[in-house]
Parts: sequence; structure tokens; C-alpha cells
Amino acid sequence: MAEEHVERPEETLESESVGTDAPAEVGELSDEELDRIADTAIGALQDILKYFDVGEVTIDEYEGDEGELILDITGDDLAVLIGRHGKTLDALQFLVSAITVRTIGFRYPVIVDVEGYKGRQREKLESIARSSANRAASQHRSIKLRPMTPYERRIVHIALRDDDRVETASEGEGSARHVVILPR
Repeated sequence: MAEEHVERPEETLESESVGTDAPAEVGELSDEELDRIADTAIGALQDILKYFDVGEVTIDEYEGDEGELILDITGDDLAVLIGRHGKTLDALQFLVSAITVRTIGFRYPVIVDVEGYKGRQREKLESIARSSANRAASQHRSIKLRPMTPYERRIVHIALRDDDRVETASEGEGSARHVVILPR
């Protein structure tokens, strides 16, 4: 399988001020440490949301399939938080992640979602990944997907990591970076 390195916006901050108290694995965190991470991320999100005119919101926290902390915002008029093609939501997630990394001293995956938007997008991306894998395997040729954010590319890599017919790789630079699905 091709080496999968999926960069994240948070990684650029990681080298600037990573504390030595970071656990070797995310799984080694105690409940108190996880609560501290969640409290830090929620506090940062609430501080940022004060600048948006979104009224009363609820922030639900839960653990994702890959061990990440997911903060899902619900409320009445939250389209402004998603923005065109999810760009505002991506920026909001970047800010919350950056603040959390700086505060706790190590990187922990934090996903900010608005009323399940990213969950729906994830399902679409997983479907695109599976159908592209089917095409790559049946046509015996590589399939290039559209340019994607690091988060979107990660979803595709994860969706296909157990598919023995194909392997995935990220290619390109910056905003043109995309996933290529290669037949084996």
C-alpha cells in the first residue's frame, strides 16, 4: 500500500510549541485529560461564536470513529457557520484546533461540525471513494479525485484503507492536492 501521509492544518503549529508532556498515543489519555481537551476546545469555540450573529446554540461533544473529539453545533440559523462549500466551517475548525494545540501543548484531533454537515459530507465522500475504487479496479487504471482539504483526503484514505483492490495516495501541492486511487 502506498505510504499515506495526510497533513493537517494543525501540523504547522505542532512544531512551534509542542510540550514534552504529550502522551505517546492518544489512547493513553486519562478521562481528566480528555475532559481538559474538550473544555479547552469548547471554550475556544464559544469565544469565537460570540463574533457571529447566530443566537442561542448548543454544542454537543462526542468521540468519533477514529478517536477524535467531535463538537457539533446546533441552533436556529447556522448556515453562516458553514459558509460556501464548508469553507467557513473549515476555518472555524482550524482556529479551534490551533487554540487547543497551543493551550494543551500537543495535537489532539478536534472536529467542529454544524448540525451534522460534516457527517453528511463524509458519507458523500465515502460513497465517491467506493465508486472510484470500483472504477479503478474494474478499468485497471488510476482515478484522480477533485482537489480536497486535508480532512476530506483523510476521509477517502480511511474509507479505502481496507480495500485490497486499490491503494490511495495524495498528490499535488496546496489547494490542488488531491487523492489518486490506484489499482493493485
